[in-house]
Amino acid sequence: MEKLSFDTFTKKINIKASMDKLYWCWASEEGICSWFLSSAKYLSPSGNTRDPKETIRGGDTYIWEWYNWSGKESGTILKANGKDSLEFSFADDSCKVLVSMEKKDNSVLVTLKQYDMPTDEETKMNIYNGCSCGWTFWLANLKAYLEHGILLNEKEYDLTAIPQAGHINVNM
Repeated sequence: MEKLSFDTFTKKINIKASMDKLYWCWASEEGICSWFLSSAKYLSPSGNTRDPKETIRGGDTYIWEWYNWSGKESGTILKANGKDSLEFSFADDSCKVLVSMEKKDNSVLVTLKQYDMPTDEETKMNIYNGCSCGWTFWLANLKAYLEHGILLNEKEYDLTAIPQAGHINVNM
């Protein structure tokens, strides 16, 4: 077992869905907005906007927006193999996220690893703690969406005026 540290964390979940469906959920605007984001935009290395149904590729850049958070996240798709693995820069390019998928019996094991994080106190709180908690929820949301057709994230109530909502509310 890897030694625990503040520069990396890993989250895993088994989801009963096809590999193709899971990859689509992560690797296209249409897919990632179905369970995770309020909007996503992907640009090819030449600056062309990818069609919402089109699969991302290494070298693309992204702009993401969530429900209940007024900020935007932008970064670069570092790798996307078209079937079971993708990697992107995250948190203002301060770290990387690798999402990999592996067939396991009647499910797919989704593994998310966020790594190369700075270890200053602010990053420990906002990136390590915030993202670790956030990814735990979002992976459960993905499972609920694909296995039961429901979304758990908050869309009805506006939580943006609550200063610590991202650290307190479990379904941001």
